[in-house]
Amino acid sequence: MIATDRSGPSTRYRAAGSLGRAKTERLHHPDFDKLQLRGWKAAEKEGTLPSAAWEKEKAWALRMGLTGSDSLTDKSIPTFARGELPHYAGINTFLKAPYVEDVTKVGAYDAAVIGIPFDGGTTYRPGTRFGPQGVRRISALYTPYNYEMGVDLREQMTLCDVGDIFTIPANIEKTFDQITRAVSHVASSGALPIMIGGDHSIGFPCVRGIAECTSKRIGIVHFDRHIDIQEKDLDERMHTTPWFHATDLVNVPAVNLVQIGIGGWQVPREGVEIARERNTNIFTMRDVEELGLAETAARALELAWKDADAVYISFDIDSVDCGFVPGTGWPEPGGFLPREALELVSLVAKEGICGLEVVEVSPPYDCSDITALLATRVIVDVLGTLVSHGKMGAHKSIIDKPVSIPAGPEVA
Repeated sequence: MIATDRSGPSTRYRAAGSLGRAKTERLHHPDFDKLQLRGWKAAEKEGTLPSAAWEKEKAWALRMGLTGSDSLTDKSIPTFARGELPHYAGINTFLKAPYVEDVTKVGAYDAAVIGIPFDGGTTYRPGTRFGPQGVRRISALYTPYNYEMGVDLREQMTLCDVGDIFTIPANIEKTFDQITRAVSHVASSGALPIMIGGDHSIGFPCVRGIAECTSKRIGIVHFDRHIDIQEKDLDERMHTTPWFHATDLVNVPAVNLVQIGIGGWQVPREGVEIARERNTNIFTMRDVEELGLAETAARALELAWKDADAVYISFDIDSVDCGFVPGTGWPEPGGFLPREALELVSLVAKEGICGLEVVEVSPPYDCSDITALLATRVIVDVLGTLVSHGKMGAHKSIIDKPVSIPAGPEVA
């Protein structure tokens, strides 16, 4: 080895068969302790999580899917795919959760995913009727465990998928009635309703379904670029109108409606007029930037929860900058970065919710499923937040007027 220059912080050297390289001296940080990193603390927390539900699922898979070939070393692998693994196979329920075909059994679960394949309220480009399929498909990519949260949904809560509501493609009002009936059933059972749209017109019947089950007051936190509160659009109750009609409900006052991310060139003045008349609460993207995420969430919670007994989250995927979510019916630049949106929705959810909807995912316009993937992440982050803050099931206390919907006759 032939040293060439030792005067600076880098040492040049030459070895046989190699070119000269700079070897940089490393700075020393005597006070650095890797054990204080969030990454290491998360790794330690994983060691405290149970694994009983995972072991039970693997045993169930062998029972339902037959034991695997003798040549397999991993004896937990069945012949037929069952449960979470492999991610590329199986039936596409949300997060590979159990499919509850008999919806009268939904109350046995903490939360229930409901697909709402409807885009009859769309005023520009359709396709969100395929949103539930798209989100379920890409959700197979995820496990129920989140490293940073230190949460395993499989171990710490019960989740099911009740499939899709039977919507009526040519009739908005009949579809709204179907949605309200379905959501009120799930909410009455005690399971937390998690709705996957569908266009944003479903916001009204979803909130109506929960409001029917309670005498309590409900606030709404709405993430969107659009105000969605005019009375009609093209002479119908479209995806631009849900909050006009939701805040007409006696126990969903407009003063508890908080809208975050509103702005740009797609906010109809008719909606702004209604928001002003009803004294709603609007945070633009600039408000969020100036206040910061934590302060925005704190103020939104204060407004949504003021004299209210529960809060409902409506997350329109187009609240995120359209460069990250191309697969939506009404794309708009200037929205949230994905990391900002996930942080905000988690900060709001930590106080507990009575329902969550994620809307406007349009797979025909989606590139590599990235829009559906973010929608999936919103849902699992909310569920993880509820678990980690001990708020899963808190919504049950407001259900004081449960509905009863008859099932069909027994089939021989």
